[in-house]
Amino acid sequence: MQTELKVSLSEIFTSVEGEGIYFGTKTLFVRLAGCHLKCFWCDTPYALSMQDGREYDISDAIRLIDKNLVQNTFKVNFTGGEPLLQHKAVYEMAKYLRSRGLRTYLESSCFSVERFKEILPLIDICKIEFKLSDSEVVDQEHYGELLQNELKCLEEAVKSKKTTYIKVVVSKLSNEKEFEELTKMIFEMIGADDIKGFIIQPSYGSSEPTMEHLFRFYDIVYPYYEQVRIVPQLHKVMGIP
Repeated sequence: MQTELKVSLSEIFTSVEGEGIYFGTKTLFVRLAGCHLKCFWCDTPYALSMQDGREYDISDAIRLIDKNLVQNTFKVNFTGGEPLLQHKAVYEMAKYLRSRGLRTYLESSCFSVERFKEILPLIDICKIEFKLSDSEVVDQEHYGELLQNELKCLEEAVKSKKTTYIKVVVSKLSNEKEFEELTKMIFEMIGADDIKGFIIQPSYGSSEPTMEHLFRFYDIVYPYYEQVRIVPQLHKVMGIP
């Protein structure tokens, strides 16, 4: 008898989307536990370990999703932690949600293009997040590999004609030259018409960049993409999850 696939979930809840191009929309968040990355500005440290979550059979997780769905939910957001660590579980949950006609949204570091490609057919909205090296996401030895996977995930999302946007978190430590090189690499790969947004998100707290700093990053993107936006985290302002 085949053992049912399991998933470790940190929490499931409905709230207001606080980031990106869909901020302000009613969203069901499915937060998967576990993340192997080390961003210093991480705002969900309680979901970093797989043991921080509760383990469910996929069928039980789907019932929990159904229980938490509310009227007029705009999208279901797979977040973390890092959803790609449990990509097979995401695939099964996304398949169910798509069968119900619900929009699926992936919020990931895009550390593995192979895992990303497996679930991409069942994802409607892709947020491709590029981590600058000051985030301390990985050590310098592995940063180049992460960046290449992020770029390949962007390419795959655009090729698959998904609703795709880019997000980059910047702090007062972020290097403008590095950001400029990243922006150039992105727009050598895709065209401005291929994405629905480019979000510069300031980090929160003691590492928060100045407005002057943010404008310099904005000015780097603008010649490539005029719809660039500086968007802080709305949920932090509202004081909600």
